[in-house]
Amino acid sequence: MTTTVRREEIIAAEPVESLAAMLGIEVPSGEGDAVPPMWHWMYLLERTAQNELGEDGHPVVGIPAPPGPGRRRMFAGGRVTTLAPLRIGRPATKVISLARSVDKVGKTGPLTFTTVLHEIFQDGELVIREEQDIVYRAEGGEPLPPAKPAAPAPKGPRIELHVDERLLFRFSALTYNAHRIHYDRDWCEQEGYDGLVIHGPLLALLAGDLYRREGVDLTGKTFSYRLVSPLTGSQECVIVPGPDGLAAGAEARGADGTIAAVASIADAA
Repeated sequence: MTTTVRREEIIAAEPVESLAAMLGIEVPSGEGDAVPPMWHWMYLLERTAQNELGEDGHPVVGIPAPPGPGRRRMFAGGRVTTLAPLRIGRPATKVISLARSVDKVGKTGPLTFTTVLHEIFQDGELVIREEQDIVYRAEGGEPLPPAKPAAPAPKGPRIELHVDERLLFRFSALTYNAHRIHYDRDWCEQEGYDGLVIHGPLLALLAGDLYRREGVDLTGKTFSYRLVSPLTGSQECVIVPGPDGLAAGAEARGADGTIAAVASIADAA
């Protein structure tokens, strides 16, 4: 059984240029420039062979490997600690390992809660430490419940982004994500969704980018995020401060104001 996965590559400018173009913004991407917080998700990707993908598009090998056939994978959230900026033009190494895995039984059947550790090193130093929380649920289980109505979004800085099929396609390509819920409508119905699903990591990345655009340096901070409910179909997504202000957290909301993801920052432990 695989216990660690190791990836090495030069941190190129092109992924930053590509994501910036997708978002309609300009971001420095020259030699030595910092990769913006959360944008490291475009680098050091696992390039799983086509014959090692499951029917849903997720890998059936590697870390984490599914706990059994027919289990559906959901990305639940995570924590990213930025110890130093990841720099363009320099080699970097990522080591992936399984931090913990717990089996439980819920209303929809067996559940497996898995936390995967990602550590990125550059110039001999650990620069990013990340934990990703993944949930495997039984095939045929009910989809996530619809989001509850939310209070009006707090005033303050915001990011607005129109998400449609074109953007979903480009983000899947940038992150090498083959999960069919982001591009295959028929498969979405099979998993219980009423339309193409907007990537949870995209919403988390945008929440982190709100801090960057407001001049908040996430170096020395832990950015925590939790995916609350899925957003489906083409719509206007908005990132806003949390109810206690941006210093305490941020929210990703759909066009109808429902909360899809929540995030917060704290000093790194």
